[in-house]
Amino acid sequence: MEPLDRLVEPTEIVAGRYQLRPPSLRDVPDMMAMSLDEDIRLWNPLASGVSEERARAWAEKWAGFDEGKSALFCVYGAVEGRLLGMVSLHKIDLDNSAGELGYRVAPWARGQGIATVAVRTVTDWAFGYLGLTRMQLIHAVENAASCRVADKAGYSMEGTTRSSYRYGDGKLHDEHIHGRLVTDLG
Repeated sequence: MEPLDRLVEPTEIVAGRYQLRPPSLRDVPDMMAMSLDEDIRLWNPLASGVSEERARAWAEKWAGFDEGKSALFCVYGAVEGRLLGMVSLHKIDLDNSAGELGYRVAPWARGQGIATVAVRTVTDWAFGYLGLTRMQLIHAVENAASCRVADKAGYSMEGTTRSSYRYGDGKLHDEHIHGRLVTDLG
């Protein structure tokens, strides 16, 4: 198989009324606004408290899919072009044909099904383009919205890990693990 950096190249995907593409510097104001949201600060602590300088550096790094090691898709409305959310594909393991997804939705875009569409789209891309067999996503047990997205995107609940990740509140939380195989209907 080819080296990973040749496989994970910056890509744009159209998913109905949404466009998924790598971040750019034009996203910095929306990224900063997202980082102030209480839910994002709690469940995505690495995205919290972003300064303009950090947001610019982050956008530049991920515009190239972290030098081909991961893929980060920003989700935009195809018409208005505003940043609505993000889906990242990370922990890509070509030897074991697996990857892991993370996602967040901007507070101004919640409740519209954006995360479900974006997670399905990136999952299908990973199965098709990268040839992965298994995808998983992990979230805090208390994050009921992420649990609903996983279910709607065709991911099966596989189990719970206890006190497995320290979230933005500084506490260790139990987490749900959801998985989806290329052979699953979803």
